[in-house]
Amino acid sequence: MTDFQEYRQLFIGGRLADPLGSDTIEVVSPHTEEVIGRVPHASRADVDRAVAAARRAFDEGPWPRMSLAERIEVVSRIKDAIAVRHEEIARCISAQNGSPYSWSVLAQALGAMMVWDAAVTVARGFAHEEHRDGVLGPVLVRREPVGVVAAVVPWNVPQFTAAAKLGAALLAGCTAVLKPSPESPLDAYLLGGIAQEAGLPEGVLSILPADREVSEYLVGHPGVDKVSFTGSVAAGRRVMEVASRNLTRVTLELGGKSAAVILPDADLPGAVAGIVPAAWMNNGQACVAQTRILAPRSRYDEIAEAFAAAASELVVGDPLDAATQVGPLVAERQQRRSLDYIRVGQDEGAKILSGGGRPAHLDRGWYVEPTLFGGVDNSMRIAREEIFGPVICLLPYGDEDEAAAIANDSDYGLSGSVWTSDVEHGIDFARRVRTGTYNVNTFSLDMLGPFGGYKNSGLGREFGPEGYGAYLEHKMIHLPAGWEARADG
Repeated sequence: MTDFQEYRQLFIGGRLADPLGSDTIEVVSPHTEEVIGRVPHASRADVDRAVAAARRAFDEGPWPRMSLAERIEVVSRIKDAIAVRHEEIARCISAQNGSPYSWSVLAQALGAMMVWDAAVTVARGFAHEEHRDGVLGPVLVRREPVGVVAAVVPWNVPQFTAAAKLGAALLAGCTAVLKPSPESPLDAYLLGGIAQEAGLPEGVLSILPADREVSEYLVGHPGVDKVSFTGSVAAGRRVMEVASRNLTRVTLELGGKSAAVILPDADLPGAVAGIVPAAWMNNGQACVAQTRILAPRSRYDEIAEAFAAAASELVVGDPLDAATQVGPLVAERQQRRSLDYIRVGQDEGAKILSGGGRPAHLDRGWYVEPTLFGGVDNSMRIAREEIFGPVICLLPYGDEDEAAAIANDSDYGLSGSVWTSDVEHGIDFARRVRTGTYNVNTFSLDMLGPFGGYKNSGLGREFGPEGYGAYLEHKMIHLPAGWEARADG
């Protein structure tokens, strides 16, 4: 997608409708700094309209009352359409947020398709009703849809995070209002059209591009039963505060400052090959990015040289060029943030091993060179604060106890990895790190397991039965003593 894209209506209750306000959002290319799209800016009145449509669809409509098999048919059509249109979706996202196209194909589009598919697998195998022997007699435990869901997604992986929320919510029988980021609203319109063509009933899904003020109005709306939010820690705290006024259930997937620990016995070429794409993935704009690399002092110089060389070889350029490995940051403010942190790191005494500024060959666009700092102490700001850009820290450690202590000495706990020639030993090390997901000699995110964080990295889980269960309420039905369930359930 390179042509100018303009939408004059909002997707409300499954249909395009004229907005009730007159404000618009301009989408700016981070590569050219030119306007490439325009969409309506949803107003509070539009939020009221969308929540009312979702409320009616949940309280009176067919979606929550369909069988799971019927909902699976619709969601599967959404998944299949994303697979067919994955190149279009990838181009759209890369044009908006600067993700390298090769990464967008795999993670932004096909990754989202995999999330929808995994949600179907989880829902199909989930026990929605369970008979138990209670203390005073038999009980039936039911899991029922929580209701109207506000799904607030960020700009860095908009389709992936939308799928993480909508897949589980819709299969559970919920209705939803999706709130995409102002930086990346165009792909949400593609999803809205796909959902409509897949046969999602009226009222079940609305899509409202908007800024923080309208987002806050949505998450605090009394008609919303559940909020699922992905974003910064500061915004997550505000979401929790606003939602708490109505005791609205929340799931928060927030930031990270994850550590990749290289043990002394690790194969260095293998560790470099695995960590580099995990560190600079999506231009460093990923909550799970391995932004702290821990190296044993006995091999520190060797490891520093290898990673500095790898960082300097990353191809920086036009995100729509298939050869690009690192594209521009999503907005000028994000470029400025990364450059500011680079100055902070230098002031703190860290040494730039690679990168450290704007690419000399690019005279426009919000680019920052893939940057590696050496000589970093874990007390430095660049090691403690989430930069959300292509700035990585290399930290030395003495023994494994110190490595585990450094990995755990963080306000975050979202991801991490360990690299070693002994996988069993790597598993033992993984058990010592307080983080929600972990990797041994690899880096991945499996959609059939629980994803989320410890500490400031969030609250609750997405994916797997744990994430699916977040969109369900539990009901206990007491049954008369001596009653036995039929063999057919």
